[in-house]
Amino acid sequence: MHEVSLGATLRDYLTGQDVDHTTYEDLRQALARLLVEELGHPRGLVEPRVRVRFDVPPSDDVAFSPSSSPSPEASQASESAADPDEGCRVVDLTLRDDDGTPLCLVLFCPGAPGTYARESVAAARLFPGGPAPLVAVTDTRDALLIAAVDGAVLGEGMRALPKRDDLRRLAAEHPCPPLTPERAAGERRILGAYTAFLKRCCGEDVCLL
Repeated sequence: MHEVSLGATLRDYLTGQDVDHTTYEDLRQALARLLVEELGHPRGLVEPRVRVRFDVPPSDDVAFSPSSSPSPEASQASESAADPDEGCRVVDLTLRDDDGTPLCLVLFCPGAPGTYARESVAAARLFPGGPAPLVAVTDTRDALLIAAVDGAVLGEGMRALPKRDDLRRLAAEHPCPPLTPERAAGERRILGAYTAFLKRCCGEDVCLL
């Protein structure tokens, strides 16, 4: 099933703001609740809906403030006024360190997590203020935890989603250095190609991926 709007809104668990109710938004909200209430991540350090741009090299990033409420605007590069999601991939949830450093991206996928691994690694490597050293991909029934530096799978199954107490250690064990301009350009092409493929498959008039 493709992601489509259901013509209603939901109250976002992390921000308290109304968000579009789609075919998958309930699952994203449940995932955010799991990260906070069961895995111990402070609500203020779990940021929803950060855009990773692939159409142009990133400009100055907006700094994330751990003391502020998470918002879709934080850590985003400049956006198109007509369509802020054009030319970017939206990361569902970002787990941050106390100083705002991105430690792990969490991406919901409507299918087998392994088929979304490469594009998720590209998003982690290009993440504003990053790279983020870890990325988790999950359909809420299965999951992969992946190191961004080399794409190695560090864990499988929902138990692979990192607890807060383990997150900093795992990130330190798998650091991902900044990309060279040439490497970043290649990762942007990869992320753009995967995103364009998803939109073509779904039909851009209805798909929200």
